Amino acid sequence: MSVSLSTPISSLMTNKRRVSALKSLGLITVGDALTYYPFRVTEPVALKALREARAGQSMAFAAQVRQVRVVPMNARRGFRLEVLVDDADFARTRNINGAIARLVFFSGKRQYIDWLSARMRSGADVVVAGEPTEFNGQLQFTHPEVLTIDPDPRGSARSGGAASDKAAARRMYDADTEEEALRRVCRPRPVYHAISRISSEHIHEAILGFLDALQGGVVAAADAGLRSATTGPADVDSARLRSDAAQGVIADGAVRNGAAKDDDTTTADASRPVDVADADIAETSPGAAAMRRAVPDVIPESIRAAHGLMHRAQAFLAIHDPQSTGEFHQAIATLRYEEALISQTAVLQSRQHTRHTRSRACVDDSLRDMFIASLPFKLTGGQRKVIDDVAADMAQSYPMQRLLQGEVGSGKTVVAVCAMLQAVGAGYQAVLVAPTQVLAEQHYQTISAMVNGDSMQVAVTLLTGGMRLAARRKALAQAASGEPGIIIATHAAFSSTFQAPNLALVVIDEQHRFGVEQRESLRDQSELTPHLLVMTATPIPRTAAMTWFGDLDISWLTELPGGRKPIRTVVVPEADARTMAAMFAHVRRRIDAGERAYVVCPRIDMDEDSDSTGGAGENEDGFEAFDDGSGDERSQAAGSSRSSARRSGDGNADGSEGGKPKPPLHAVAEIAQRLQSLPQFAGIAFATLTGRDDDATKTQVMADFSSGRTPVLVATTVIEVGVDVPQASCIVIFDADRYGLSQLHQLRGRVGRGGTDSWAFLVSRAEPDSIAAQRLEVIHHSLDGAEIAQADLELRGAGDVLGDAQSGGKSGLKLLRVVKDAAIIADARADADALLDADPDLSHAVQLAGAVLDFTRGGESQIVSS
Repeated sequence: MSVSLSTPISSLMTNKRRVSALKSLGLITVGDALTYYPFRVTEPVALKALREARAGQSMAFAAQVRQVRVVPMNARRGFRLEVLVDDADFARTRNINGAIARLVFFSGKRQYIDWLSARMRSGADVVVAGEPTEFNGQLQFTHPEVLTIDPDPRGSARSGGAASDKAAARRMYDADTEEEALRRVCRPRPVYHAISRISSEHIHEAILGFLDALQGGVVAAADAGLRSATTGPADVDSARLRSDAAQGVIADGAVRNGAAKDDDTTTADASRPVDVADADIAETSPGAAAMRRAVPDVIPESIRAAHGLMHRAQAFLAIHDPQSTGEFHQAIATLRYEEALISQTAVLQSRQHTRHTRSRACVDDSLRDMFIASLPFKLTGGQRKVIDDVAADMAQSYPMQRLLQGEVGSGKTVVAVCAMLQAVGAGYQAVLVAPTQVLAEQHYQTISAMVNGDSMQVAVTLLTGGMRLAARRKALAQAASGEPGIIIATHAAFSSTFQAPNLALVVIDEQHRFGVEQRESLRDQSELTPHLLVMTATPIPRTAAMTWFGDLDISWLTELPGGRKPIRTVVVPEADARTMAAMFAHVRRRIDAGERAYVVCPRIDMDEDSDSTGGAGENEDGFEAFDDGSGDERSQAAGSSRSSARRSGDGNADGSEGGKPKPPLHAVAEIAQRLQSLPQFAGIAFATLTGRDDDATKTQVMADFSSGRTPVLVATTVIEVGVDVPQASCIVIFDADRYGLSQLHQLRGRVGRGGTDSWAFLVSRAEPDSIAAQRLEVIHHSLDGAEIAQADLELRGAGDVLGDAQSGGKSGLKLLRVVKDAAIIADARADADALLDADPDLSHAVQLAGAVLDFTRGGESQIVSS
């Protein structure tokens, strides 16, 4: 059977339960499995004789089986296998006397115990690796790793010589020689993220089998326990063959040197430098040749040589079956660079493609200048510069693609209006798309007032999904007429009924709230591609912006308009009743002064499924729970044995790591009822707002809140984006320790928009000095969105900061880290730029071209271009 990266793993494995478990990890093909990377590698296991053993310190040794005994367990169902081993021969090579140890195995399955006892019959040579303990005065290893050694490997090879005979011999024994077995048990082991259905060890075992199948075809696949029913019980996929090309070498004298070392331990050399030319897979090996054919290199050879990188096939072997920790980390570096090169090539290709697309040039800026002159305030220097940059872009015959990143309240809306008026002044249409109806209506009211006065009259049309049918038809007809004007829309602009034949500019507000296909639909309105301006107040670090929005020109607005006062941020421990009472009293004083207050909760009601909102994830109102890893993580390791948990150092066998389950999140209904019962809020009217409310209710609630009829609004994070109530001076955020920093910064920006003093209270149940408490200190001491975003990215990863659809786990980039790998990304971008200059179609880098195409189909380059 020919095996490739696209081969389904179900066609290679007989254990269907394991196939199903791997599928739950997203591993469908061999390629999926090979790119399921371990998150760390263990240190090599020390070689020691039994008399050198130390309790709790992992070790490996060679021994001979002296006695095998199967004992039924009386206290519970099942059997215990006891194997006495003697390491006299191995200890002699270290100038130490031999000793006896007991190997113990427990199982409820007699078939498994019988299979183990048959492998370790009296007189058998074995290599053992595990963690020693003492029981009844005797050294004992519980469920150690055991490899059996062929007593006569040359004789096995001579008997018949047929491939089937060799395969049968290899299935009977795990290794041909003691040196080979010791090398295998001593070398570093990769550790994978596991789930309750499959442990890290079983994931590793399966991937090693796939590597064997890629190298050796049918024989290796059979030896790997993939398609062989004779290997052992169905739940024991352990016997496998590792080709010499993948084995590497152990340090000279590390196994049997005839004399003991000066120190008391010996390990496989984990730190020796890896020479890429020497360590590269031998072309003369049939397994290596098959591996190279199945796993062609993506990085062009000239770039690989310039950076000293491994071949992709070699990197896969070094990650999943490392001979040393140095080799493992070099493989990680290779594949990390590969991801950087693919992503940056895709971004630059998209940018090149855009420059060859035609758009409507908007060169008349008289209407824009008239608007700027009518403003009752002076533009900041940052606003003026961005407006000029946008005007220059829109005057070109190819489409503008610009990302505007601005602090909350930095004046992005004015910049957007200037851009839209430049399109209208040139005789075209412009559309601004807002993520919510509340925000769209606010934009409509604000922009209508700004562009319709004594000096100018501009048509502004509102289009939302919540409009009455007659009003909606009228808005659609106005857009379809093609008459110059501004259209303010929600998701309704993405419907097939929306047509704007003279569309010259699309402005996307809070771009991460929209899907790729939605944004692309607006750009396909006509043969000429409209200019694109995407805006976000979500803090994005510059390194992340350069990586994920690399084909957009990026502008930052960092200055706040005059009159804005900094927001005071206070962290309030919820358990501190006195501080909580003082906070509520302060909020009441601000309400009595005619101001407004937000109270934000992560959940809508207490009946909401806690699993969806109590842990990491995002609920229907956009609350993005931050998981700092301190809570209950039973799902991470429920399937792992206690011995494997000890070996891997991953905490308790149940995966809880000793942490306490986190308390349930507060809900809007609960907090509204609780606050109304407090004496501080006697006589104050409350309102609630959640994502479940219909559009009419949301509009009425916001109107009552703005007017002061209900001065306290208890809401979910539905208010996070675009809600503008100048009288709002206080925001109280419950469960603040469970939010991402960028989301807290966004919520904090809902107050302080009217020039008054303002406060943000972060109510937390985090333990002092915990990671969550340390995170809150970041936002407590900083109002700089870029600084907060950098910290958020380092703590949470790009996927959470930018949205899962744009990076992180669903992006296809599994190793590249936006912050830490900024230098790698810069190098890869330079290489990609030079490569595309010399070969724009990548006709001489076919494998890279294919990888870029796969990456693009995954949505990455479309994300940054839309």
